[in-house]
Amino acid sequence: MIKKLAASALVWPALALIVLLAVNVVLTPSFLSVRVQDGHLFGSVIDILRNGAPTLLVALGMTLVIASRGIDLSVGAVVAVSGALACAYIAASPEPAALGTVVGATGIALGAAVGLGLWNGLLVSVFGVQPIIATLVLMTAGRGIALLITDGQIVTVTSAPFKILGAGYASGLPVAILVSLSVFALVGLLTRRTALGMLLESVGINPEASRLAGVRHRTIVFTVYLFCALCAGVAGLMIASNISAADANNAGLWIEMDAILAVVIGGTSLSGGRFSLTGTILGALIIQTLTTTVYTAGITPESTLVFKALVVVAVCLLQAPKFRLLMRHLWRRPTRPGPTSPTDTVSAQPVSTRASAMAAK
Repeated sequence: MIKKLAASALVWPALALIVLLAVNVVLTPSFLSVRVQDGHLFGSVIDILRNGAPTLLVALGMTLVIASRGIDLSVGAVVAVSGALACAYIAASPEPAALGTVVGATGIALGAAVGLGLWNGLLVSVFGVQPIIATLVLMTAGRGIALLITDGQIVTVTSAPFKILGAGYASGLPVAILVSLSVFALVGLLTRRTALGMLLESVGINPEASRLAGVRHRTIVFTVYLFCALCAGVAGLMIASNISAADANNAGLWIEMDAILAVVIGGTSLSGGRFSLTGTILGALIIQTLTTTVYTAGITPESTLVFKALVVVAVCLLQAPKFRLLMRHLWRRPTRPGPTSPTDTVSAQPVSTRASAMAAK
């Protein structure tokens, strides 16, 4: 039982998360406390879940892309474009607080995200462009598009309905958490209760073999890039809604790196194939908890990337079978030989020597 538990890819991310939470409890004894105010839950743990919801959404889409043996570096740009379009539309509307205005802004933002996902999927699955190159183009161009939409300015909005997605509450919990968990449940249902997950893994393990087996690998690859962009679009709306503004320069900046790190920490292989959605959730929580820990410890925010790198390297090494085998070998103490008796000395001699000695007696 213990060996099976130690072999699980989720053990080390879970332990890393527990250690980070313990460090925060030492720094702030009331860190895990949750209070109810005006029917809503508040506390550091709730803040971690709410602030980590956009990263979790992007990481879920990234998990499927990586499982198909791909990568998407453009999610940060999609986040910026989505938030910029929504805020620009609301700011230009004569009735920014109207529900219809918010619905229209959301539709435009998500439509643009889907269009960008179609572009990535077309380049990768149809034209055979390397995923890192295809998405790197949009990573650069998308940020420029967001800056063009906002004229390089921070567009602020005042709209109560728009603020619900990023800062609103439902049933006592932040709406952002509920949306992220709903997407997680939907993806888990589709990939673990249907044949979609198996087909996706087959495409990631061996695309040519899956094609020869009759799997429409291009359709699957096209779909995962589309879904990843859609998740990034929703995350962009969350970020813009939370701060009631669109900052094309900083919105979604480095979120693609956080998403990739969360996927890797969760145990999904970058070479494609088998993936873990639960591991991705743990990875996203580790990333957000680590950021909170750095702030709580009074460390400068510029050092956050360094600490992220250290934690990721540590968790990935603990997950690597060769590293664990090496550590067991180093910590294994050599057994000391006990004192030898005359009987042991005789028994250790060759058979011919013992026979000669017995004949002499």
